[in-house]
Amino acid sequence: QVHLVESGGGLVQAGGSLRLSCAASVSIARLNVMGWYRQAPGNQRELVATFRLGGSTNVADSVKGRFTIPRDFGKNTVQLQMNSLKPEDTAVYSCNCQDDWRSYWGQGTQVTVSS
Repeated sequence: QVHLVESGGGLVQAGGSLRLSCAASVSIARLNVMGWYRQAPGNQRELVATFRLGGSTNVADSVKGRFTIPRDFGKNTVQLQMNSLKPEDTAVYSCNCQDDWRSYWGQGTQVTVSS
């Protein structure tokens, strides 16, 4: 069982930055995949950015060049650094990870970008 706890959401003006953090209850070096998804009202959940244990990173085209996914293996955390935020980035952002058996989700954190 893996527990994920997100923090760092909030309200920001367009063009601003926010940094989300996701703390895992296990060593993230044991996880196959870890990253961030988001869901805006009326939309399906979509991938934002993930990384695999082997090191490859997958970033959505809509945020490429603006968002990065730093991680700290010592603290078992993964962040989502969001720069140049746009109103269309407004959504609930959820942390996700996958081990050999299943997928786990955090509770989600709201990010609202005002124009």
